[in-house]
Amino acid sequence: MYTKEELKELKLKFWAGFKAFVQNHPNPEIKRKRWLLNDTGVSGVAFRFDFDRENACVMIELQHKNEARRLRTFEILEQYKVVMEEGFQDGLNWEFYHKRDDNRQEVCRIYHSLENVDFHQPNHWPEVYVFFAENMPKLEENFLMVKEVLKEELRKFTI
Repeated sequence: MYTKEELKELKLKFWAGFKAFVQNHPNPEIKRKRWLLNDTGVSGVAFRFDFDRENACVMIELQHKNEARRLRTFEILEQYKVVMEEGFQDGLNWEFYHKRDDNRQEVCRIYHSLENVDFHQPNHWPEVYVFFAENMPKLEENFLMVKEVLKEELRKFTI
């Protein structure tokens, strides 16, 4: 079991390793990549990397505090499921309801995961680096294809 300080240090090592992996990636698009994360241009929509004791995920997280708007955003994206899942052989996981562990916030998630990897096992990290670098750009690109339609539909939505 790790102390709070040891866990913090492990997280810093992981993310430093991922940064180095991206900077040395043979694909120049990945090397120069600036991840969208919270800068999606759509209120309540963010991209997340997640890695825990069981799996690693790249995800779109719908975090709007207003439940009706959050669920409407999910429904609109679901209408474009074919576009959103482009390039993901087994599709994406569509989670209508998820309660985040860190702050108990209710969110919707659309994600792709790599199973049977453990954050506490540094020998798993290289596999996760590859997974993140290959899959987050696809997820971002697919989102960007429907972003303007999503924004327009949300403009019409009244609560």
